[in-house]
Amino acid sequence: MHEPGRGHPAARQLQFQGPYFVSQVNAVNVEISVLLGRSILPMQQLLRMGRGAVIPLDAKTNDEVWILANNHPIARGEIQINDDRIAIQVTGPADVYDYMAGGA
Repeated sequence: MHEPGRGHPAARQLQFQGPYFVSQVNAVNVEISVLLGRSILPMQQLLRMGRGAVIPLDAKTNDEVWILANNHPIARGEIQINDDRIAIQVTGPADVYDYMAGGA
Protein backbone atom coordinates (compact mmCIF):
# COMPACT_ATOMS: atom_id res chain seq x y z
CA MET A 1 0.00 0.00 0.00
CA HIS A 2 1.08 3.58 -0.37
CA GLU A 3 1.32 6.23 2.30
CA PRO A 4 -1.76 8.43 2.75
CA GLY A 5 -1.28 11.94 1.39
CA ARG A 6 1.85 10.97 -0.56
CA GLY A 7 0.18 9.90 -3.79
CA HIS A 8 0.40 6.60 -5.59
CA PRO A 9 3.99 5.30 -6.08
CA ALA A 10 3.54 5.15 -9.86
CA ALA A 11 2.40 8.78 -9.87
CA ARG A 12 5.49 9.82 -7.90
CA GLN A 13 7.66 7.95 -10.43
CA LEU A 14 5.99 9.74 -13.35
CA GLN A 15 6.48 13.08 -11.62
CA PHE A 16 10.17 12.27 -11.22
CA GLN A 17 10.47 11.27 -14.89
CA GLY A 18 8.29 14.15 -16.11
CA PRO A 19 10.99 16.80 -16.69
CA TYR A 20 13.27 14.18 -18.28
CA PHE A 21 10.47 13.10 -20.63
CA VAL A 22 9.71 16.72 -21.63
CA SER A 23 13.38 17.40 -22.36
CA GLN A 24 13.46 14.30 -24.56
CA VAL A 25 10.38 15.46 -26.47
CA ASN A 26 11.92 18.91 -26.91
CA ALA A 27 15.01 17.27 -28.43
CA VAL A 28 13.01 15.70 -31.30
CA ASN A 29 13.49 17.44 -34.65
CA VAL A 30 10.53 17.75 -37.02
CA GLU A 31 11.01 18.62 -40.69
CA ILE A 32 8.57 21.35 -41.75
CA SER A 33 7.91 21.88 -45.44
CA VAL A 34 5.43 23.95 -47.40
CA LEU A 35 3.65 22.67 -50.49
CA LEU A 36 2.83 25.50 -52.87
CA GLY A 37 1.06 23.39 -55.49
CA ARG A 38 1.15 20.22 -57.57
CA SER A 39 1.67 19.25 -61.17
CA ILE A 40 1.39 16.04 -63.17
CA LEU A 41 3.99 15.65 -65.92
CA PRO A 42 4.83 12.80 -68.27
CA MET A 43 8.17 11.22 -67.33
CA GLN A 44 9.57 12.05 -70.79
CA GLN A 45 8.91 15.77 -70.21
CA LEU A 46 10.42 15.61 -66.73
CA LEU A 47 13.60 13.97 -68.06
CA ARG A 48 14.01 16.69 -70.72
CA MET A 49 13.88 19.49 -68.15
CA GLY A 50 17.03 21.38 -67.44
CA ARG A 51 18.15 24.49 -65.64
CA GLY A 52 15.60 27.29 -66.02
CA ALA A 53 12.68 24.97 -66.78
CA VAL A 54 9.32 26.15 -65.50
CA ILE A 55 6.87 23.69 -63.93
CA PRO A 56 3.28 24.97 -63.89
CA LEU A 57 1.44 24.35 -60.62
CA ASP A 58 -2.26 23.92 -59.95
CA ALA A 59 -2.20 26.87 -57.50
CA LYS A 60 -3.33 30.46 -57.91
CA THR A 61 -1.73 33.58 -56.44
CA ASN A 62 -3.83 33.82 -53.27
CA ASP A 63 -4.37 30.09 -52.63
CA GLU A 64 -3.54 28.71 -49.21
CA VAL A 65 -0.47 26.49 -48.99
CA TRP A 66 -0.12 23.16 -47.21
CA ILE A 67 2.16 23.01 -44.16
CA LEU A 68 3.64 19.54 -43.69
CA ALA A 69 5.44 18.02 -40.70
CA ASN A 70 7.53 15.02 -41.73
CA ASN A 71 5.51 14.93 -44.99
CA HIS A 72 2.20 14.77 -43.11
CA PRO A 73 -0.29 17.66 -43.56
CA ILE A 74 -0.79 19.52 -40.28
CA ALA A 75 -2.06 23.00 -41.25
CA ARG A 76 -2.93 25.44 -44.00
CA GLY A 77 -1.25 28.80 -44.36
CA GLU A 78 -0.65 31.83 -46.52
CA ILE A 79 2.59 33.27 -47.83
CA GLN A 80 3.91 36.42 -46.13
CA ILE A 81 6.71 38.44 -47.77
CA ASN A 82 8.63 40.99 -45.68
CA ASP A 83 11.62 42.63 -47.38
CA ASP A 84 13.66 39.70 -48.68
CA ARG A 85 12.21 37.13 -46.23
CA ILE A 86 9.43 34.66 -46.98
CA ALA A 87 7.32 33.22 -44.17
CA ILE A 88 4.10 31.27 -43.83
CA GLN A 89 1.28 32.42 -41.57
CA VAL A 90 -0.81 29.52 -40.25
CA THR A 91 -4.47 30.05 -41.14
CA GLY A 92 -6.05 26.81 -39.93
CA PRO A 93 -5.79 23.06 -39.50
CA ALA A 94 -5.21 20.73 -42.44
CA ASP A 95 -7.97 18.55 -43.81
CA VAL A 96 -6.06 15.33 -44.52
CA TYR A 97 -8.79 14.04 -46.86
CA ASP A 98 -8.63 17.25 -48.89
CA TYR A 99 -4.84 16.95 -49.05
CA MET A 100 -4.98 13.34 -50.24
CA ALA A 101 -7.51 14.28 -52.92
CA GLY A 102 -5.16 17.01 -54.19
CA GLY A 103 -7.66 19.71 -53.25
CA ALA A 104 -6.92 23.36 -52.67
